[in-house]
Formats: sequence, C-alpha cells, structure tokens
Amino acid sequence: MVSTRGHPQEFPEPDLTPTKSTPSRARKGKWAHTPSNLAIIWLLISLPLVAWDTGYVMLRPHSMPGGSLHWPLWVPYDLYGKTDYIYGWKAFESHNGFTAAQGFLNIIESLMYIYYLYILFAFGRQSKAQGRGAPKPSTIGFLGQQRYVDGQKGALAVLVAYSAAVM
Repeated sequence: MVSTRGHPQEFPEPDLTPTKSTPSRARKGKWAHTPSNLAIIWLLISLPLVAWDTGYVMLRPHSMPGGSLHWPLWVPYDLYGKTDYIYGWKAFESHNGFTAAQGFLNIIESLMYIYYLYILFAFGRQSKAQGRGAPKPSTIGFLGQQRYVDGQKGALAVLVAYSAAVM
C-alpha cells in the first residue's frame, strides 16, 4: 500500500452529485458487428469438412481402412493416413492421444461457430453494406447483402467467434 502522509497538500473531496448519463452506444444501436459475407461462406464450407474430419478421428478404428464405417465416407483417409501418420494405424496402435484431443477441441470449436451463426441469423438484420468487411455496392446477390448484429447480441457474437478462432 502506498503511504500518502507525506503528500504536500490535502486531497479534495470527491464530487458525488448525480450527473445525467447518456445512453451507451449499444443502446443507441451505433455499434454493430458486421461480418464479411466471405467469412460466413467460409464457415458454411469449413464446418461440414471439419465435421467429416472429426467424425473420422472420433470413430477410429471403425472409420479406418478395414473398419466397418470406412466405406464410402472415409475412403480418402486411407491415403491420408499413410501420408500423415497421426491419422493412420501407427499412431492409433501406439495410443497417441493427440488426434483424439484435437478432434474433441474441433467439436467445441465447431459448436462455437454454429452458435455464432445462430446469433447472426436469428438476431441479425439485413442492411445496406457498410464497414470494412462490406462488399462493394456494385456486388449483386448474396454477396451484396449484409447482416449485422448490434448491442449485447453483437458483442456476444464477436466474443464467441473470436474465442473459437483462437482455438
């Protein structure tokens, strides 16, 4: 603790009179999270691919070559398991837990991205494109449309997406 006994002058009393508060930006709706449509497309493409990969990992040894679930869904993993040993029989038989741990974290990350998309589409609104991630006005179709979420839901969406991206 810092001693103030030797301070050259007395501290003034604080002013405790109430002041008129102004509404926060979130209440006014001035701040909003507006994701790039390319980021949304990336999530819609990558989530099924991550689910496919995670399914292979979490269902081993049934999803591996010779397993009952290998054909037809996980046939490409036969070659991949020979190239990247962590996906193949070598790592599985040596009880290497990294692949399963990574698969489990992929499940959590994917659930967070799905929750992010839920917030964006359930509570988001369409607007004219604005902000850094916004497409050019000449863009047509889905890429020309923009969704935004403001207030607490927007802040939650950003926090969830950022946390998932860090994973």
